[in-house]
Amino acid sequence: MRLFAEERKLRTFEFLLTSPIRIHDIIIGKFVSVLLIYLGLLGLTVLVPTVLMLFSDFDWNPIWTGYLGMALLGALFLSVGVFASALTENQIVAAFVSFGTLLSMWLIAGLGSLLGDTTAGRIISYVSYMEHYDRLVRGLIDTSDLVYFGSGLVLMLFLTHRVVESTRWK
Repeated sequence: MRLFAEERKLRTFEFLLTSPIRIHDIIIGKFVSVLLIYLGLLGLTVLVPTVLMLFSDFDWNPIWTGYLGMALLGALFLSVGVFASALTENQIVAAFVSFGTLLSMWLIAGLGSLLGDTTAGRIISYVSYMEHYDRLVRGLIDTSDLVYFGSGLVLMLFLTHRVVESTRWK
């Protein structure tokens, strides 16, 4: 939540925008830095199945797809956090905005299941990240899930770019 909010709060945001780096380089750099920290922490959890492998025999394919799902879900969550941080100068407000956004995307899955197997129900269920994540955790890699996470990530980073660029002209 501190990525852009702290820059605005400390009044270093103007220095960042006047640097010889392009805006999308700044956004991608901040996003990749948080993503690498997240992937490093996620990578440390590989120790658990490695130790369990010593005592039992199991299939690694669902574990790897689960890790892929966690990496994609984390990247999507982090991109929403970067977007929320670009909207405000307060970290707490950015946390609430990102939490509210992610919570509403999660609750949409319940609305989609209430509508059932209708066209509207399928469309609403597709918007929620839970359906896509559940398939990856079960061991199924579908291109629609990869497209969902990739397009959500690109959309959030694009919206972040628009927000940061709009403050340049104020």
